[in-house]
Amino acid sequence: MQITILCWNLEHNGGSHIARFQAHERLRSLNPHLVLRQEMWGSDADGQRILYELESILGMRGWLGPRSSTAIFTDPAVFQPVRTWDTGPMWVQPPTALTLRYRPAPVDSMPLAVASYHLNYASPTNRMAEAEWLSTWADKYQTAVDGEAYRLPALLGGDTNSYPEPGLPKDPALPKLDEIQDRPHRLHRSYVGPDGRRRMDTRPDEALRTAGLEDVARYWSTASGGCAAAVARTVNGCASHGPDARVDRIYATGDLLPAVLDVDVIEVPLTESDHHIVRLELDGDVLTDILARPVSAMLPAA
Repeated sequence: MQITILCWNLEHNGGSHIARFQAHERLRSLNPHLVLRQEMWGSDADGQRILYELESILGMRGWLGPRSSTAIFTDPAVFQPVRTWDTGPMWVQPPTALTLRYRPAPVDSMPLAVASYHLNYASPTNRMAEAEWLSTWADKYQTAVDGEAYRLPALLGGDTNSYPEPGLPKDPALPKLDEIQDRPHRLHRSYVGPDGRRRMDTRPDEALRTAGLEDVARYWSTASGGCAAAVARTVNGCASHGPDARVDRIYATGDLLPAVLDVDVIEVPLTESDHHIVRLELDGDVLTDILARPVSAMLPAA
């Protein structure tokens, strides 16, 4: 079985119900098993209405995060909810975080920690704190039937509002600070380094990778059998905000990387969103092997 995971910050649809419906139909056409969605708002009422709409279109079950900023949708035949997580105190746009059981795996298998996130738009200081807090979902444990505590594999996707560490051949180049015409945006996407000079903000990426979370597009762009185009832009360049950038990223703990089959970016028209869709494909059989527990622990001693 091939598992399709989509991550999309759907915004700038002008508030049009028709445009939003068309965008959600696009998601449905990609046959996802897991959707990590950002920008569910206007208001709490709007977010709940959009949640019900998307559940109906996708035929999936949805969870809406606090303040209607983020959501997770799952195919109930593939993923079973185990628990929801408190998102912590500092978020401007709080994530949605769940523990999900992969149904095809044996019943004593590890579940997954999954989060849909949206890091702070305006404050690089707050954004860094949010990234540090986000790493806690790669630090969840569950006690198995053998009494041993296992760290859960984690999968996190969303809008980082910042840049990946540069160095890959196809990765969009970091903007040059003085070439960003929108002066507030210079502040929003940079921080003051130890030398007192402003640098483009790659710190959330570095923090998450320090915590053992790998950028799946970065991994796939250099993996054997992978594709360099995995690190394609997720937002288009514009005169005010600078060049093409890859601000939307999916991170996974290293134990999940052997299951990666493909990572790509599906471009959508600006009439639907100013963000493109990040798609991750996982090998379901390999995922089962990664999550499976030894059943011998359930058997009585001979």
